[in-house]
Amino acid sequence: MRKRELPEINGGSLADIAFLLLIFFLVATTMDIDSGMIRRLSPPSDVPPPEFNERNVWVVLVNANDQLMVEGNQMPLSLLKEKTKEFLTNPNNKENLPEKRTAFVEPFGEIQISKGVISIKNDRSTSYGMFIKVMNELVAAGNEVKDEFSMKHFGKTYDELPKHLKDAVKNAVPAVISEAEPMHINK
Repeated sequence: MRKRELPEINGGSLADIAFLLLIFFLVATTMDIDSGMIRRLSPPSDVPPPEFNERNVWVVLVNANDQLMVEGNQMPLSLLKEKTKEFLTNPNNKENLPEKRTAFVEPFGEIQISKGVISIKNDRSTSYGMFIKVMNELVAAGNEVKDEFSMKHFGKTYDELPKHLKDAVKNAVPAVISEAEPMHINK
């Protein structure tokens, strides 16, 4: 008795089908995109940091419970921008706010420039959302100080100025924010 031969399946198009499925899944699948803050880091330096006066550093802490502490006192987020602007400008030369130095800045001539630095530290358990809110308030305060200075001297906002004047305003009213490595902050 003769064995009956089984028909063969043509496998030639199987590779084409697998390739089409691969292309379909690559096109149809959405990829999560990490979002974050765009920050330009300063280049590393071999020069040791200069001596500083305690009054020139404004310490902003965010603990694990997303509570904001500024200079050891709890502060609501809604006040952070105004207090930051006051720290950066020290309009009345208060003893508890940063010192000023005299410097020549073209085209303003000799002006008083704040030596203030904002130091932000957060707990390792601080929520990312709270950290972003605090950073947004600090950066917004710096931007408002630049805008106010620009309006006073040029009658335009900082963003409307040409690059050379933006650089001059940035030198005249610096907003230095130092981000420390996350740590464990007690309540």
